[in-house]
Amino acid sequence: MTESVRRTGDASPEQRMPEWDGDHVRDAATADVDGELLGVDPSELGDEDLIREMQSLHRTRLDTLRHAADSALANHLRRTAELETEYLARHPGREVDPSRLREV
Repeated sequence: MTESVRRTGDASPEQRMPEWDGDHVRDAATADVDGELLGVDPSELGDEDLIREMQSLHRTRLDTLRHAADSALANHLRRTAELETEYLARHPGREVDPSRLREV
């Protein structure tokens, strides 16, 4: 947490979003106001589609964080959590690049 956030007491995006529930995504957050689902269920995506969807979210992350409405940011957070959770469930033994590790 940055010093400015600690000083002002501002909440993180996850804390400000009513649809976000810590590490869990609420079922109600998967539908918009009209009850339509927001995105394909990640379990129904093939591996290539799952990766493509995650790449798209990561590509738009900063712009969404800086400029999108709170509801759009909440949807972005929810969708990212859904897709990344599915990826990790499919690849629990994912390859870790040794150059990305810190010495203990």
